[in-house]
Amino acid sequence: MTELTTAPLRVAREGDPPPPRRHLLAISDLDRNSVDRLLGTATTIARSLDREVKKLPALRGRLVVNLFYESSTRTLSSFDLAAKRLSADTMALRSSGSSVDKGESLKDTALTLAEYDPDVIVIRHPHIGAPQFVANVTHAHIVNAGDGKHQHPTQALLDLYTMREALGRLDGVHVAIVGDVLHSRVARSLIQALALVGARATLVGPPTLIPRGVESLGCEVSTDIADIEAADVVYVLRMQRERMDAGAAYVPSLREYAAEWGVTSQRLRPSQIVMHPGPMNRGVEIAPDVADSAVSLISEQVRSGLVVRMAVLYDLLAGGPGDDARPLEVA
Repeated sequence: MTELTTAPLRVAREGDPPPPRRHLLAISDLDRNSVDRLLGTATTIARSLDREVKKLPALRGRLVVNLFYESSTRTLSSFDLAAKRLSADTMALRSSGSSVDKGESLKDTALTLAEYDPDVIVIRHPHIGAPQFVANVTHAHIVNAGDGKHQHPTQALLDLYTMREALGRLDGVHVAIVGDVLHSRVARSLIQALALVGARATLVGPPTLIPRGVESLGCEVSTDIADIEAADVVYVLRMQRERMDAGAAYVPSLREYAAEWGVTSQRLRPSQIVMHPGPMNRGVEIAPDVADSAVSLISEQVRSGLVVRMAVLYDLLAGGPGDDARPLEVA
């Protein structure tokens, strides 16, 4: 990828440092060519999902560690299955029930995991910059599976893949991102990814949930829910109550938010498609009939997550932009 970020290494062991490793820490690590390469690899991988034997031998003997300090269903399960479908060994560590509960620091956890010599560490953490920190103290390739309100790059990539499969293009696509942008790492990554591929993003929501100066990322802003009608894709975000400051009144109530900003069938036109990164709050940011309708690509996003995360793992360990990259072969 334009070389998925090459983070400087502070090697925990004595001796000569290993060569720099490529990482995927943020969308800003990518260029258009690397996005096209990743989505192309994901398309190749998708063909393997229709076979009776779905496992590929591409990463046999490699170790992928999933280190999750926050709750996750889709991201954790898809990274775990992605590694296994590529024949890699996997290990999952959640903060709950681990030494983190006893007060172990992120550095000591990372150094402990480094002794198992993992090839990739996939990390989700509530603090911005945690993936970069782990990259600095281990020899593994690092994939950011979400850090605070900062970035969630593989979600943005799977969303691009889903849109391209549905619309046949990315250039010129208009996406309305609706809801709690202020607390959303998904929105930040997606805004940057859409700009990278020539698509257009409009943020729609109450002023209290739109970050100041977000237009600098290359998007437009609206506080009128009617403006979603102009978009090709309506991308719905949930209210991230777990990230909101205690006592802060971002909206009067969830009921009023749903009435004013919820995505309903009456606010959509027939040719639009609807997406949501999950988990959904039905009846709040999205009406149940919209979530379950033919225009919803929410299930397709889950399937896309598997093939795109397979593509990312393969790209880091065997593919990539170099002369020694091995094209993925799917019989």
